[in-house]
Amino acid sequence: MRQLALALAFLAAPAAAHEVTTETLVIDHPYALETPATALSGPGFLTITNTGDAPDRLLAVRAAFARVVLRGSEGQVGPEGIAIAPGQTVTLAPGGMHVLFMGLDGDPFEEGERIPATLVFERAGEIAVEFWVEPRTGAGPHRTPSGGADRGDPATQAAVRAALDRLMGDGAAAGPVALAADA
Repeated sequence: MRQLALALAFLAAPAAAHEVTTETLVIDHPYALETPATALSGPGFLTITNTGDAPDRLLAVRAAFARVVLRGSEGQVGPEGIAIAPGQTVTLAPGGMHVLFMGLDGDPFEEGERIPATLVFERAGEIAVEFWVEPRTGAGPHRTPSGGADRGDPATQAAVRAALDRLMGDGAAAGPVALAADA
């Protein structure tokens, strides 16, 4: 019986690690954050390490949603994708680059859910992953636990300031920025 338990524990270890490894890439901890019932989209995050000798690019993410896009801090990532040089690790994380799953249509991401997806790379090809839905804990750069915008996050402040500067001219948003959702 003990040998069976050890064998089952050993087989479960790769799943607990939540990592996909290919000849040239390590895709670590793909996850999404739970969303409110009214959410139209949900973010996904992961870390990609290029262990190969040649550069690669994450070109797209495919999943069973109306639309899935790669987003950067300044908007949608273009068709050139996200470059990953040999030996480099690229992190898609809250407040920066991320995957955006759009078209939730009243079916929110719930803690414990798994979202099957395919990462499409220029060189490595298609790689199947699962984004594990995790709870929102603490005040992240996108939203606080109560649903309001996180005014204290410097990345959020910088993004809002940059957007206002583009709309109103350089220096227009030099002081503190109040987000309309929090007013």
